[in-house]
Amino acid sequence: MSEARTDWTRAEIAALFDLPFLDLVFEAQRTHREWHAHNEVQLSTLLSIKTGGCAEDCGYCSQSAFAKSGLKAEKLMEVEKVLAAAREAKEAGSGRFCMGAAWREPKDRDMDAIIAMVAGVKAMGLETCMTLGMLTNEQASRLAHAGLDYYNHNVDSSPEYYGEVITTRTYQERLDTLDRVRAAGMSVCSGGIVGMGETREDRVGFIHTLATLPAHPESVPINALVPVKGTSLGDKLLAQRETKIDDIEFVRTVAVARIVMPRSMVRLSAGRESMSESTQALCFMAGANSIFTGDKLLTTPNAGDNADATLFAKLGLQPMTSEEPARVAAE
Repeated sequence: MSEARTDWTRAEIAALFDLPFLDLVFEAQRTHREWHAHNEVQLSTLLSIKTGGCAEDCGYCSQSAFAKSGLKAEKLMEVEKVLAAAREAKEAGSGRFCMGAAWREPKDRDMDAIIAMVAGVKAMGLETCMTLGMLTNEQASRLAHAGLDYYNHNVDSSPEYYGEVITTRTYQERLDTLDRVRAAGMSVCSGGIVGMGETREDRVGFIHTLATLPAHPESVPINALVPVKGTSLGDKLLAQRETKIDDIEFVRTVAVARIVMPRSMVRLSAGRESMSESTQALCFMAGANSIFTGDKLLTTPNAGDNADATLFAKLGLQPMTSEEPARVAAE
């Protein structure tokens, strides 16, 4: 079985990106089969539990208070409405329920409701995940005690390109939150977004950051930017002829993530609704083994359950029933 290393160099990761495409995908699939059940894909559902009005200036996000996307700020959803959505997700086949709030960080006054959501979803037998922004040690401890399985906090891009994307929170603050999540005993979900105007060197740096953490994230979402009108990055890229990353380069990014983080679940996330079936198939071949189901991801479109069922039937894929290698190794 291939080694799960945390000492990758940027040169080594860059060399993987530079491999002939078929060699790279072959190596990624070989690694994938060593660690994961083949032909199984984890189905997850993502719900926005608090939409809009975020104080961060993330250039890709329609929920930022700095964006002119027309999205109105909403209050935190009621606990029972969140639990009702979780029940629907489970009935539709999801094994993990993810809840996202457009906050810089949660306020202590909201924590009781958040904890009730976690406990309620956990009681349904679903894996739980939340993304709420930065956390204090006490907040991380409360979430862990309530049974939260995963906490998502993306690094977004490379340390060098990060300042082109967001200025209201530092890269180190993101890493500090991941440290708090890990210290509290929760699994880490952390990835990023490609197609924001970054270079391949930045994609190398982004994956290098994750692959050299003290422990690899148990879940690594790879997003393709969905340019949203009214956001700084969206407007910039929509004004250009090419508004999305090249499909082959995106697959390369998935494949490299799989090779250098062999235990992790690699999630094909935002941008999938605009990918062809062939591109998605290549991503699964390259080691992606988790997707978000449903018609919406927070505020952007998603492929939809019917389209996913059709694609799974064509490819002979099944919803995941096996254990996640990274979580088994941590137990």
